[in-house]
Amino acid sequence: MSRTTRLSSSLLRAAAVTGVAALTLTACGSGSGSGSSSSGSGEVKVGLITKTDTNPFFVKMKEGAEKAAKENGAQLSTAAGKFDGDNAGQVTAIENMVAAGVKGILITPSDSKAIVPAIEKARAKGVLVIALDTPTDPESAVDALFATDNVKAGELIGEYAKAAMAGKTAKIAALDLAPGVSVGVQRHEGFLKGFGATDKDVVCAQDTGGDQAKGQTAMENCLQKEPDINVVYTINEPAALGAYTALKAKGREKDVLIVSVDGGCTGTQAVKDGKIAATSQQYPLKMAAEGVKAVVTYAKDSKKASGYTDTGVTLISDKAQDGVTSKDTAYGLENCWG
Repeated sequence: MSRTTRLSSSLLRAAAVTGVAALTLTACGSGSGSGSSSSGSGEVKVGLITKTDTNPFFVKMKEGAEKAAKENGAQLSTAAGKFDGDNAGQVTAIENMVAAGVKGILITPSDSKAIVPAIEKARAKGVLVIALDTPTDPESAVDALFATDNVKAGELIGEYAKAAMAGKTAKIAALDLAPGVSVGVQRHEGFLKGFGATDKDVVCAQDTGGDQAKGQTAMENCLQKEPDINVVYTINEPAALGAYTALKAKGREKDVLIVSVDGGCTGTQAVKDGKIAATSQQYPLKMAAEGVKAVVTYAKDSKKASGYTDTGVTLISDKAQDGVTSKDTAYGLENCWG
């Protein structure tokens, strides 16, 4: 597959040397502006830009986009930031993809506000832009959003935790993402709503960045502050596993309820193993596949996707609670990612 003729000769020489240009056609890439083009001989060019290309969630998203591109005869180019939060890398990727003639761009914004000017420039040139997983700020900055309902995901585990506590007084620890990040805020608020609690009922709140090691440290800090914590809400399963490690070190892993969100294969296995009581499973492959289809439709008949499309969430647990709809880990492992 040839490189686009719209890239300058200097960029082509740089890509040949460094292998990191946004649309370099390598088998796989890493870092800001890196990417690959999948098979598909059609004329419709689709771009996918993720926060990173190392997180299993985004790896699965890329797989979904690649499969959909093949099935729909599209040409896929991918790029990713060097790290979660690399807005500059995503801006560069958008500019390069627009120059390469893509009909649509699918993006998981690293910075929901800072990415908006670059998206507006792309849309002004007739490029369909769809946010995946994470909304822009404002959400209307893109043509459409395909994502998990993160409030609902939080509500499900909140309802589950409330039922599992069976009337016991809850002392809640919240292991969150980071201040102001929409996904983290929505899941946190959803959990509290589902549990029937408020932030006043949270005896310890710590940010983890969704990282396992930071999750362990956060749980250790919370146990020092409030040793009698008995419910732990976590932003994702790596943070949950960090919390489990800290609790196990104190001999409390069996009497503290841990609930989480994501549904990755490692996290779902942790539910099966009894380390996490329940998790809300989301579906990154579906987000990307539906996004590719939307771009192809736009290219063929000028019909634009618009608004929010909920790509689904399922509560996974092997200890079902009355009044809370869930599926077991056999289902979870069949549909997990990572």
